[in-house]
Amino acid sequence: MTKLSVNINKFATLRNSRGGDNPNVLKAAIDAQIFGADGVTVHPRPDERHIRYKDVYDIKQIITTEFNIEGNSLEQKFVDLVLDIKPTQVTLVPDALDQITSNHGWDTIKNKSYLIEIISVFKKSGIRVSIFVDPVIEMVEGAAETGTDRIELYTEAYATEYLVNKEKAIDPYIAAANRATQLGLGINAGHDLDLNNLKYFANNIKELDEVSIGHALVCDALYLGYENSVQLYKRQLM
Repeated sequence: MTKLSVNINKFATLRNSRGGDNPNVLKAAIDAQIFGADGVTVHPRPDERHIRYKDVYDIKQIITTEFNIEGNSLEQKFVDLVLDIKPTQVTLVPDALDQITSNHGWDTIKNKSYLIEIISVFKKSGIRVSIFVDPVIEMVEGAAETGTDRIELYTEAYATEYLVNKEKAIDPYIAAANRATQLGLGINAGHDLDLNNLKYFANNIKELDEVSIGHALVCDALYLGYENSVQLYKRQLM
């Protein structure tokens, strides 16, 4: 079954908006696992506007499932953090420094040399590597030449088009996933997946290893409860 990794950045955003330690980010990570999540995802950014670097070290101490750290490897501070923590997986995302949220995948052709170099750094430390890519065959083929273990399909386009034409929305993702499988790449997915569109995506991407979901799950938790929301998302992946 496809694994669910809960991105807890939004808990940190809420905490930071008021100061103090409420909600407690460490408890959010612990509870995600207790409630059935297969992993915890964090995405620290340079301004620490949500997850702080200290949070990452604290979470490392209580992880009993998989730990996935996302971020921009062009920043040495991020690279040092990942090499020190040694999470299960690092997901490389080509974010700009002031970017609100991720909005595109790597150009794996233009950045091939860089990706080969940085991916080898993490793999030498025994860390599984995934890189963020758009559902474009050429980008998937380029990813296979970098040495990455997995790709994470950027799913905002799917989520947007799903509301209009779900068959059209899923087509490029099926093609990208099929090509990735042919090339021996594992497949993750994330961004704007929610209770409405997740099941259809997972049913059509048979090779899907993992989804990382934060914003939508935390929004649902406000109305449905945290534990219930984690379980509802897990059911979409069955």
